[in-house]
Amino acid sequence: MTSALFEPIKLGNITLKNRIVMPPMTRSRASQPGDIANDMMATYYGQRSQAGLIISEGTQISPMGKGYAWTPGIYSKEQIAGWKKVTTAVHSNGGKIFAQLWHVGRVTHPDNINGNQPISSSAIKAENVKVFIDNNTDEPGFVDVVEPREMTLTDIKDVIAEFHQAALNALKAGFDGIELHAANGYLINQFIDSESNNRTDEYGGSLENRLRFLDEVVTTLVDAIGSDRVGVRLAPLTTLNGTVDANPEYTYTEAAKLLNSHNIAYLHIAEVDWDDAPDTPKAFKLALREAFKNALIYAGRYKANTGAKAVEEGLADMIGFGRPFVANPDLPERIKTGAPWAQHDPNTLFGGGEKGLTDYPTFKQDK
Repeated sequence: MTSALFEPIKLGNITLKNRIVMPPMTRSRASQPGDIANDMMATYYGQRSQAGLIISEGTQISPMGKGYAWTPGIYSKEQIAGWKKVTTAVHSNGGKIFAQLWHVGRVTHPDNINGNQPISSSAIKAENVKVFIDNNTDEPGFVDVVEPREMTLTDIKDVIAEFHQAALNALKAGFDGIELHAANGYLINQFIDSESNNRTDEYGGSLENRLRFLDEVVTTLVDAIGSDRVGVRLAPLTTLNGTVDANPEYTYTEAAKLLNSHNIAYLHIAEVDWDDAPDTPKAFKLALREAFKNALIYAGRYKANTGAKAVEEGLADMIGFGRPFVANPDLPERIKTGAPWAQHDPNTLFGGGEKGLTDYPTFKQDK
């Protein structure tokens, strides 16, 4: 039974029609030049508006925040106008959508950030990490990341201000709220995790110091648009993009307590999702549930039945289904009726056009 996934839920001041989340997934289809969301993206998100909540693909808050070719931004007037097409399409189909605000920090290459050296918590290169650049073809060209420079206190203040403005821009573009990307080895994660932060000032060393940047960014987002419109994504046990923490369960339970103190609308946990990855320990999930009182979203290797069970057990309030939403624009309907799920084509995930983005049929169309 999957009925638990179809109960409405209040998220901040909005009511969602179900507990199925389309989580953020980079698709790299933004119009060039300018990294602008476009009509094709509006169609894609509009098709998937059966989700209780859509969280947009990561959208960079500044030119320096860009990690990969053809990803959208949310700092220019043209970008705001592009995202307005997306939010209009989702709302016209009865959906709700949050913008994921993104700064990649060191997970980039000078070719993606106007020839500049990347910035991070510390001057530590992410090992064995590649990003893709525009190599003047339709196929992304993968290159190694480079060593970043350690952010100065001025840099930190500037990025906090960029997050503030990006949240305001998101509301201007018609989003219902924002999700702060503090997961998967990107900038905020680079401050949190012990092995990617060797600072000796108030932003490094102790856990309290390593959580300071997260705290200050969330403070400015809440100040900009209100706590009821803010969510945060964390990835406690993943080591994506080279970020490793010496004691992740303790670190991220403390992070959850910190976020709870801000009364944000939700906490979104990205679980390790490769096929033979270990499950997140139940004791850790219970600790997160105890630490954070508002809505908890989990995304990982969930099927309809395991997602419903997590909601029924009270471990989660909502469940994100990532890659299944790529090939199944009508995923909630398929879950409700027990229809089979189509498989996505991994070759069309990043870059390109309509193929592999908007041309997946619904189950009814496919019959």
